[in-house]
Amino acid sequence: MKVLLTGHNGYIGSVLTPMLKAHGHEVVGLDTNYFKRCLFVGELTEVPGFDTDVRTLDGVELEGFDAVIHLAGLSNDPLGDYRPTLTEEINQQASVALAKRAKAAGVPRFLFASSCSNYGAAGADFLDEQASFNPVTPYGVSKVNVEKALNQLADDSFSPTYLRASTAYGVSPLLRFDLVINNLTAWAITTGRVFIKSDGTPWRPMVHVEDIACAYIAVLEAQRSVVHNQAFNVGVTTENYQVRELADIVQDIVPGCKVEYAPDAGPDPRCYRVDCNKIARTLHGFKPQWTVERGIEQLYQAYRDVGLTLEEFEGERYKRIAHIKHLVEDGLLDDHLHWR
Repeated sequence: MKVLLTGHNGYIGSVLTPMLKAHGHEVVGLDTNYFKRCLFVGELTEVPGFDTDVRTLDGVELEGFDAVIHLAGLSNDPLGDYRPTLTEEINQQASVALAKRAKAAGVPRFLFASSCSNYGAAGADFLDEQASFNPVTPYGVSKVNVEKALNQLADDSFSPTYLRASTAYGVSPLLRFDLVINNLTAWAITTGRVFIKSDGTPWRPMVHVEDIACAYIAVLEAQRSVVHNQAFNVGVTTENYQVRELADIVQDIVPGCKVEYAPDAGPDPRCYRVDCNKIARTLHGFKPQWTVERGIEQLYQAYRDVGLTLEEFEGERYKRIAHIKHLVEDGLLDDHLHWR
């Protein structure tokens, strides 16, 4: 298939791009490239593409594509809280506009990067795709609203699918330290502390970045009737953990470290436990390969190989909100996050 992949130079996109090519798909990328200078390991897979803000799509023609995989957006809750109106503009309004443009151009499939953060403050019960939405952040609200809008666009000619990813972790060329497992492992290796900023009680479903990429490929290659206007929780049901359990696993794997809680640690309202049986039952091409334990071992080895320091870990290079603020302060981005 000929696929337009937005956000191809991001944490997930930089893993998904070479995997799509390996499966024989023709990939065209679209990215604002906020984070292209933040390479952690390896190199980015070069594909034809557009250095374009998804809000403008200048010069981008969608005719001839078989699918759009839409990853681009402000990628987490801290970025969403930074300027909530921008999260609405980029994650919501631009996503819906892209979908409408794709439909008008005759693109038959649209894979949307949704999130299990849609469920928000949900407690400890297992939630399947029929569970109520209860987002507690601008990021989560944006994902819910896009799903609702795409549902209204779905018809015989336009088939959206919503991939609600669990919390990602694992090594990527464009690594992020603002993800819980990546973060806790980095604390452990750079300071000897597995530092938890909440009370450790919230539940989180976890999924490796490579398994997320596999889910997109499985949806892309599935029969339309199987995935048409369907939501899928992306992950494995057995890979739900409380944050304190994740910290204990890091402590077991990284030698000489100890779990430590912030003095003012309190409960995090974002708490959800997710049932991923639908994707396992429906998409036979989706076979997750990673567990949290293996992922932490992978991160530990990667951090050792690059000689990760506390200065790098706590710096702006690998934290999305810090890097965006750095680009604004340096005058490279304006207040609306457009390149100057």
